[in-house]
Amino acid sequence: MTLGSEKLFAAFNQQVGNEMGASMQYISIASYFDQEGLGGLARFFYRQSEEEREHAMKFVNFIVDAGGPLRIPQIAAPRAEFGSASDAVQAALDWETEVTRQIYDLVDIAKEEKNYIAHRFLDWFVDEQFEEVTTMEELLQVVERAGDGNLLAVEEYLSREGMLPERPPEGPE
Repeated sequence: MTLGSEKLFAAFNQQVGNEMGASMQYISIASYFDQEGLGGLARFFYRQSEEEREHAMKFVNFIVDAGGPLRIPQIAAPRAEFGSASDAVQAALDWETEVTRQIYDLVDIAKEEKNYIAHRFLDWFVDEQFEEVTTMEELLQVVERAGDGNLLAVEEYLSREGMLPERPPEGPE
């Protein structure tokens, strides 16, 4: 038994790619901060990358559990260069704004098809996107206020607000 239409599954498969693309973009942003010697900002964005991968897996699990075909699309390479910390955080905010639009489009499909199971599933993502966009907006304001010469204050802010993971992601051994 399938709990979705071809259109819904195609859109959900595309979202798997979108979420994996977000994960890769956050790795790119994290590595920018790592190379700038800003380990706190790097850890923040490495964790964001892990969260985006988890989001992709939520869609994968839904597709499989709902009896749909999993067809992961090709994923474009992330943006690799940033001119400043605010440029990198602005890229993250722009990405989250785009992902929010994508989630809204998925909600529209679920509503159009009266697929209440998919609609309820997507409710979590709507709430998550509100959190993601407001977090990136706040971070951008803090980075812009601090300026490029005072980014250690941004790292202190992230630490004080509990926005940093306890340890950096594990690398190759």
